[in-house]
Amino acid sequence: MKYPIGIQNFENLRREGYVYVDKTALLWKIITEGKYYFLSRPRRFGKSLLISTLEAYFEGKHELFNGLYIGAKETEWLSYPILHLDLNTEKYDSPEALQDILDRSLRQWEMAYPPVMKEKTLAGRFESVMRAAKEKTGRQVVVLVDEYDKPLLQAIDNEVLQTEYRNTLKAFYGALKSCDKYIKFAFLTGVTKFGKVSVFSDLNNLIDISMLPQFTAICGITEEELLCNFHSSVTELADTNNMTVEECYMRLKDDFDGYHFDVGAQGIYNPFSLLNTLSYKVFRDYWFETGTPSFLVQQLQKTEYPLDMMTEEELTADTLNSIDIMDENPLPLLYQSGYLTITGYDKEFATYRLGFPNREVREGFIKYIAPFYTPKNREKPLMFIRSFVNDVRNGNPEGFMHRMQQLFARGDYQVMGDQELYFQNCMYVIFTMLGFYVEVERHTTDGRMDVVVQTRDYVYIMELKIDQSAETALQQIEEKCYAEAFSGDTRVIYKIGVNFSTSTKRLEDYLIK
Repeated sequence: MKYPIGIQNFENLRREGYVYVDKTALLWKIITEGKYYFLSRPRRFGKSLLISTLEAYFEGKHELFNGLYIGAKETEWLSYPILHLDLNTEKYDSPEALQDILDRSLRQWEMAYPPVMKEKTLAGRFESVMRAAKEKTGRQVVVLVDEYDKPLLQAIDNEVLQTEYRNTLKAFYGALKSCDKYIKFAFLTGVTKFGKVSVFSDLNNLIDISMLPQFTAICGITEEELLCNFHSSVTELADTNNMTVEECYMRLKDDFDGYHFDVGAQGIYNPFSLLNTLSYKVFRDYWFETGTPSFLVQQLQKTEYPLDMMTEEELTADTLNSIDIMDENPLPLLYQSGYLTITGYDKEFATYRLGFPNREVREGFIKYIAPFYTPKNREKPLMFIRSFVNDVRNGNPEGFMHRMQQLFARGDYQVMGDQELYFQNCMYVIFTMLGFYVEVERHTTDGRMDVVVQTRDYVYIMELKIDQSAETALQQIEEKCYAEAFSGDTRVIYKIGVNFSTSTKRLEDYLIK
């Protein structure tokens, strides 16, 4: 079986015999029921292939659709003039960068469809070429835009440049509305949603299918599609890794499934990681390794966001759909970029709960941000956690608490902004990483245990205080009777009170009982 890893051209995929999961039933639905569409999905989820499939359809290349849903539905196979704008490949570091790529695309289109009148502005030229294409061919144009927001994402930390890009794109895309009579179909994709982004304020007739339940599977791979299209591949993967087929399916699900783009919708597998795993028969974090979330970490730190709230805060649909509030709340950007997904919904208040979609993203994200949120020392965060885990498993609380105290004492770091939040975020990272190897339950609500670490033989109950005392922390464990939750448990129970100091920026003291 040939896996279409990195293949974004539908014609090449079909002619060269790569496996294709048929998504054309969903494409037929949008083609026949509407005109202007927008889709948001994380990177490497198949947006470019989707655009290329639409392009092949509107070019009338019926032979590419033999055996697919559309191949059995379409009877006319007309060819339309297509204006395909791909903003994915350029490096956007100046106002001219965006203008240049728009100018290059316009010049190519103008060669194919020479306008009667020469316009000067980018938006004016876009309108003219749509009009010229309609007049030359006698058919309306199809407009396909891939990664409309790439310039905005690359300028996310440059407010002046981002404003420049928004103004340019707003005027350019605004031409779509004024040229409605020349347009047959328009489809735009991106990572971020346009709910409140001023780029589309003049283009209010776009249908956003990103969170519509009938289109959740338009990109990515569902459980049913995995079973129907790749069962033999999963069997080979299981044999290679000395697993049963059932174990292999479970591993794939834990590692790469879990993306939800609507409340109660079926989970979606990350297609890039899944196909790479089936192709090379090695379990690795392929999607995470192809791009680091550095700009997301910048937003988390810039907003001084408490990390433990990433999976606790509830957001309205308007908030979830907007990146305009990213200087106040980075969660919409984390969601739209694929690092968080929908895990719950409160129908009464119409709010969404987010969480990590799967193991690949959860572990990859936490390990990536660890150096940004923990004191720097000779040991790398993962090596520190390894030593920490060994002490936990061996019933040595004095050892791992001393190790943690040394981490803060020797660390080369600066505490920016809220010092209390710094310690909270640092502990969140440490104990979340610890949870990859042993069972960790962390609560932050008043009256509940801060940290519970469990192994086969030991239970560690920890209470964390800031600018108080370890004795006060230990006293709370006793007064709240936290250990009673494990009454009758034969394991050894350790109670640990911890105190951090914002003046010394250290783990000041701890007590173990």
